[in-house]
Amino acid sequence: MKSSPIKYYSTNLRAPEVSFREALLKGLAPDGGLYMPNSIPALSKNEIESLFFRDYQETAFTILKEFLGDEMEESSLMTICHDAYDFSIPLEKVFNRNYILRLDQGPTASFKDFAARVMARLMNYFASDGNQHFTILTATSGDTGGAVANAFHGFENIDVIILFPFAEVTEIQRKQMTTLGGNIRVIAIDGKFDDCQSLVKQAFTDASLAGQQLSSANSINIGRLLPQSVYYFYSWSRLASSPAEKIIFSVPSGNYGNLMGGIIAREMGLPVEKFIISTNSNDEVPRYLATGVYKTINPSVNCISSAMNVGHPSNLARIIALYGGIMDENGVIRKEPDMKRLRSDFYGTGISEEETRDTILEFYRKYGLLLEPHGAVAWRGLECYQDILKTDGYLAVSLETAHPAKFNDEVNRVLGFSAEMPDSLIGIIDKKEDFLKIENNYGKLKENILKR
Repeated sequence: MKSSPIKYYSTNLRAPEVSFREALLKGLAPDGGLYMPNSIPALSKNEIESLFFRDYQETAFTILKEFLGDEMEESSLMTICHDAYDFSIPLEKVFNRNYILRLDQGPTASFKDFAARVMARLMNYFASDGNQHFTILTATSGDTGGAVANAFHGFENIDVIILFPFAEVTEIQRKQMTTLGGNIRVIAIDGKFDDCQSLVKQAFTDASLAGQQLSSANSINIGRLLPQSVYYFYSWSRLASSPAEKIIFSVPSGNYGNLMGGIIAREMGLPVEKFIISTNSNDEVPRYLATGVYKTINPSVNCISSAMNVGHPSNLARIIALYGGIMDENGVIRKEPDMKRLRSDFYGTGISEEETRDTILEFYRKYGLLLEPHGAVAWRGLECYQDILKTDGYLAVSLETAHPAKFNDEVNRVLGFSAEMPDSLIGIIDKKEDFLKIENNYGKLKENILKR
């Protein structure tokens, strides 16, 4: 591996640069900013072409080793990649050069598995190596909680505390978090996801909790983003007619970690024509692209695509930084980014509840394929962009981020039948839950962290 590892800086620019290990284990920078690599490694033409012949585990190893430098033995990283990715990644043809990337075949039937499983193993590796004990404190708007709980369950050196908005996750999503026990503790907050996320950030900057060894498994942690860049490379390598062919991705976006993973892939050399930012009614970023004025949505709008109910996405600070600007943790832009480049690279659109349901229905009628609400938002976003282009000739991939069975109430309402349960979800409804419910109050959260 490389002898000079990449360093990671804070988007608030008031904290020292750190190694990948430190950024991973800290989660959030001490100045409240998010860690970003001070340079993004570019793959050579030969390295990119070689991805056409590699399986997913090898592709993940190729990408991740660029960021870890000499901080981990290659053999250990390869073992982690093979252990984490033991499930399929289907690419489903819809018509012409348009595909659905189904990221729902992991152990919690969510795209979050791709990041959480590698991240958990990396954190356990570094924690065990230093004989340290960490407490993961993370917020979820839906699928993150289940994926993180599953990925970290049973690790002796790591405890996990998950916060979720009580009224805004499905029963299956909740039970994926609340039925594991052991080193997993779940707290329901009487509020929104943004409230949960704010409480987590407050805990990270609370000096009195310094001895608790807190870290995060949200996409505020750089260790969550880097593994997500892999499936962008993988899907392109399986579909492109040549290494020069460009690709369009439609990404359902809430906290924008998924999109940021794709941006990292593009910066490494993936030939991306355009990223489509597909949101639900929490469309603060598409509005920002259109107007040049950023306004958070507070409180966030409760939509059926629940993982995207985010009124101020944390990862927007990273996108702003990559385009030469500065945004603080409260969403205040201290330095404007290059809006011309942003508008050139991204197309943003907000999809209404009615459009989401109509898309689920029409997609099934037309193609005989199932979408859940987040995937429906992404597909409709792609259609909107293609309507503007007046063509669907580009290679295009729309991301499906959860299994339709996780949203069977909505699927059944729209289509009149339920999606078949994958093996990973069978029986979960009957499992016994254990979680705590508290008000939206930092003092209450801190009390529970200290009890743990």
